[in-house]
Amino acid sequence: MFVEAKDGHGLSSESKVIIDITDVNDNSPVIYLKSLTNPIPENASPGTEVGIINVQDRDSENNRQVHCSISQNVLFKLMPSIKNYYSLVTTGHLDREVVSDYNITITAFDEGSPTLSSSKTVQLSVGDVNDNPPVFEEQSYSAYVTENNKPGFTLCSVTARDPDWRQNGTVIYSLLPGEVNGAAVSSYLSINGDTGVIHAVRSFDYEQFRSFEVHVMARDNGSPPLSSNVTVSVFITDENDNSPQILYPSTEGNSFMTELIPKAAHGGSLVSKVIAVDADSGQNAWLSYHIIKSTDPGLFTIGPHSGEITTQRDILESDSMKQNLIVAVKDNGQHSLSATCTMYLLISDNLAEVPELKDISFDENNPKLTSYLIIALVCVSTFFLTFIIIILGLRFCRKRKPRLLFDGAIAIPSAYLPPDNSEVDGTGTLRSTYNYDAYLTTGSRTSDFKFMSSYNDNTLPADQTLKKSPTDFDEAFGDCDGSPEVGTGVTYHLACDINFLLQQNFCFPQNNLCLGV
Repeated sequence: MFVEAKDGHGLSSESKVIIDITDVNDNSPVIYLKSLTNPIPENASPGTEVGIINVQDRDSENNRQVHCSISQNVLFKLMPSIKNYYSLVTTGHLDREVVSDYNITITAFDEGSPTLSSSKTVQLSVGDVNDNPPVFEEQSYSAYVTENNKPGFTLCSVTARDPDWRQNGTVIYSLLPGEVNGAAVSSYLSINGDTGVIHAVRSFDYEQFRSFEVHVMARDNGSPPLSSNVTVSVFITDENDNSPQILYPSTEGNSFMTELIPKAAHGGSLVSKVIAVDADSGQNAWLSYHIIKSTDPGLFTIGPHSGEITTQRDILESDSMKQNLIVAVKDNGQHSLSATCTMYLLISDNLAEVPELKDISFDENNPKLTSYLIIALVCVSTFFLTFIIIILGLRFCRKRKPRLLFDGAIAIPSAYLPPDNSEVDGTGTLRSTYNYDAYLTTGSRTSDFKFMSSYNDNTLPADQTLKKSPTDFDEAFGDCDGSPEVGTGVTYHLACDINFLLQQNFCFPQNNLCLGV
């Protein structure tokens, strides 16, 4: 600037005055965030630029010279770009599952005296990438199930964790294809895709297979999806569901096996042995043997664990030759199961003394056969009683029914017949007696009438038959006492004057009835 000086007489002069202002470091640096990438993918490679920072200081000279720095222990750094510009870049691999967010503090300071500084915090998030497969909590799983389980029974559950975020961390469970005992694994087990709970599809049988393995896969919903597998071992525990099976003596069919015992056998002699097995295992297969019935209870005993049958005393002459034992075999399960067999023993030194084998078995009543016999007996008795009642009824009705001649056209009481259906002494020329049979039928209206054998050897034989018309018979038949009774296949007895019958022969064409000597 210029300074002018004047005196009292009006004289003046000018002078130039230069004032220099010395800067004082009184302004702190200012940090400007020009650009920022947020969130940062966790798979970003080291050296990836995240943002651009600009720092300004209003001071001058050394007071405006600034420097920037960031906090320690972060995977970022500032790299100078152009004057007062810096780039924020990564220095290593990011992992969202380890650190998902970063708070970066940027500090700027100048070179003034005293130094002034300022700071700014930048928040950065790490974006998730499906870079982690599901991980099971255990390296392998074991499940135990008792045989004869119900379908739908829960065996166990598997759990897998995925540290990824959202759909990248959603786990779905499934069974890998395979075979168990020749069948698809899906026919034995199923798994809940969301919870990992494994269920039995069918009932298991310990005697078919005792254990098997399946593989479970856990898969996430990322893109591309990642997965991992685990082995599940299923062990089937035994249940006492099988009765002992007797191998000897054989119980198949109707045949039986017989053991011979010498008469000189002493007490403690081994006679035979019952052999049995059980398909179960453990204590369910422990067998014990007991004699539940015998011909002579004090003669034989059986080993409770070996099944060996031995004599308790010496064989006596008074002992029965045929000895039968019923042996029960029981297992040691919680709910004991048993089987029985019959042992047939013969006390004999010579096979010739052995009776027929079919007679040595017990007379065991078959409930079904007994029932059938009772039913048959009741049916036969009922039929017989019904038949007797019908016969008595028919005889009673026959006595009360009037006797008819030729289908009931004329009713002639039976009192008109002689008591013995024969000739009355003194009425005829012959002194012999004849019996006559009349055969009448109601359906065909044909009848037969013939003489039976004579009681007198001197009587003339009746070997000729004369045929007459029905009117002739009616005229001549009036002198005869008695009348035939109408019926099918029934014999009737008539008595007439023998002299008259010797002179006349009658025949009924329609009824096929002939009278003659």
